[in-house]
Amino acid sequence: QPPAFGFLFDVDGVLVRGSQALPAARRAFQRLADGSGRLRVPVVFLTNAGNCLRSAKARELSQALGLQVSPEQVILSHSPLQLFSHFHQRCMLVAGQGPVEENAHNLGFKHVVTIEELRKAYPLLDMVDQSRRPKELPPPTTGFPTIEGVILFGEPVRWETSLQLITDVLLSNGNPGAELQDVPYPHLPILACNMDLLWMAEAKMPRFGHGTFLLCLENIYKKVTGRELKYEALIGKPSPVTYRYAQFLIQQQAEKQGWKAPIRRLYAVGDNPMSDVYGANLYNSYLKSARQDQVQAGVKRSPQAASPQAEVYLELRNDCNNSVESCESILVCTGVYRHRGDVAKKAEPRTEERVFHGHRDFCFDPRLVEASYIVQDVDDAVQLAFEKENWS
Repeated sequence: QPPAFGFLFDVDGVLVRGSQALPAARRAFQRLADGSGRLRVPVVFLTNAGNCLRSAKARELSQALGLQVSPEQVILSHSPLQLFSHFHQRCMLVAGQGPVEENAHNLGFKHVVTIEELRKAYPLLDMVDQSRRPKELPPPTTGFPTIEGVILFGEPVRWETSLQLITDVLLSNGNPGAELQDVPYPHLPILACNMDLLWMAEAKMPRFGHGTFLLCLENIYKKVTGRELKYEALIGKPSPVTYRYAQFLIQQQAEKQGWKAPIRRLYAVGDNPMSDVYGANLYNSYLKSARQDQVQAGVKRSPQAASPQAEVYLELRNDCNNSVESCESILVCTGVYRHRGDVAKKAEPRTEERVFHGHRDFCFDPRLVEASYIVQDVDDAVQLAFEKENWS
């Protein structure tokens, strides 16, 4: 029987912890692959990491899991920016770490400026670190392009430098060397990837994620201007844009393998209730509401935050060939989430109050952070899906 389902696997805390593969991940992929190492069901690796190339992440996963992973199976937090072609010709400031320029160019952006290039062009802007302050007054900068938008790929290394320079760009309408006049509002468009407040590496406690950096930027901008920082788009989990893109890749994989059965169900396996579970449940509600021809989404109705999400809903509603009916969330206990007591297969609703770690532009609905199922690890998650699908 060709598979009528596919998997969306988170990476950190599900398949690996830092650079170490989790033993359960190898066991899970031995189940998923046939004797020659080819996957028997479509799989996409859906990570909020963004400080590397898709090809590098695919190589990393191939080594960790002991089978061949292609870049087309990997969705980084910024991968859906390929769809935002109306920004591709603009001069964009890019912030984050890793190959940010190369990532931007691979996504279709033609003109990019890095934080480091901006800092070198305007050395008087970066004043926190006294050792980096210029000893003499530099000559005026000429010929530097006007910045027309900002891409936040992920958390940078020097937060104070990035926070200062991004704020300068927004306050100056893309001309940070100019004297401050009236603060422009609405400000330049911002595309932000990865809203995770926390993530899990080798340390016993979760680490700050890009969501924490966004929180700092939003609060600084509001404190300085008295106005809300707005996003043109929020990409990465839990954004429905990202899950729509993942669904497209799952269906593309099934077609490529010649599996004739339409994909009906997606199983999203993650360790973070606030991104993995919330995102899968939110997308599930989009799938169901699109079928019922009405929007029931947990996103604030501000145009800046909701427009990309609303487009996903409209696309699903108008796509007569869309076969996917559900996206079920499976939460594992090997990362951010820690289960107290015995792990139950069917998640029980929790009544105690939760602290919402999600982004401020996504309304907190307690039902969206309740996983369909809680299991110990990713191997148990695969077994559970196989049982539900009657798949051996």
